[in-house]
Amino acid sequence: MAEYVAPRHEAPPPAVTGRRLSYLAFAVIVIAYLAIIKISGALIGGWADEDDTLTTRGVVFTMLIPLGLSVIFTYGVVAALGWWRPVMKDDRPVNRWVWVVPAILLGAILLGINYSALAEKGWLFVVCLLIATQFVGWGEEGMFRGIGVTVLRRHGLREGQVALWSSLVFGVVHLSNAFTGGGASAIAQAIIVSLAGYFFYLTRRVSGSNALNSVTHGLFDFSLLSGSVILLDQQAYPGTFAPLLAYPVLAIILLVKRRHIEPAPSPAADGGTVTSHA
Repeated sequence: MAEYVAPRHEAPPPAVTGRRLSYLAFAVIVIAYLAIIKISGALIGGWADEDDTLTTRGVVFTMLIPLGLSVIFTYGVVAALGWWRPVMKDDRPVNRWVWVVPAILLGAILLGINYSALAEKGWLFVVCLLIATQFVGWGEEGMFRGIGVTVLRRHGLREGQVALWSSLVFGVVHLSNAFTGGGASAIAQAIIVSLAGYFFYLTRRVSGSNALNSVTHGLFDFSLLSGSVILLDQQAYPGTFAPLLAYPVLAIILLVKRRHIEPAPSPAADGGTVTSHA
């Protein structure tokens, strides 16, 4: 009698649990998420008379508190939907070479951090900035790679479409910076952020969870801020170019290897090879 043997890379699909979420409802959730960051940031920063990230106090009132509220909102939504498993775990594996994506991102982070400038700022400033940027990572990855990816998958999109649309939504959301002082540069930022979203999506899939991409996202922002004029109020740190160069390097690698990201289907999955038992 013939017995089908599932290929090793194929995990049985997890049971669909929790509430169903429409695209419109997801859009409302994303808008609420943005409103929490923008409005609470303006109100709290104005109340504290802080509008920059040059001091520990400035980081706390303009970043840490508003972003902390957004993280609470994001995972409150996950809990309300009953989506902890699909948000925090990813059961769609990719080929192992894709580990090059988080590896290059980590290398860029280590090169991009301006260690000497941070030392001058003091340990409390560094800790506050590190926590604030982790709030960015866990909030945005929870919202867009967690909830967003789950919404798209549950609407039956193919995985290539999930990757595309979750990354594009992530980029479009950053167009909101055009209304808060970003101007025309927000368009370029949205394009770059969409690309970054794809890198974090692949990090989620190759690691099998939403944790590594969240931590990496936060550290990437920490690295960029540590070398920027916004943080240092002086000339930009040359190491800042390391995280920026990671984008074209990864884009080229993924373009060349784009056909080898997904695991190859096994003969059994194609209706071919089976194992037989007498």
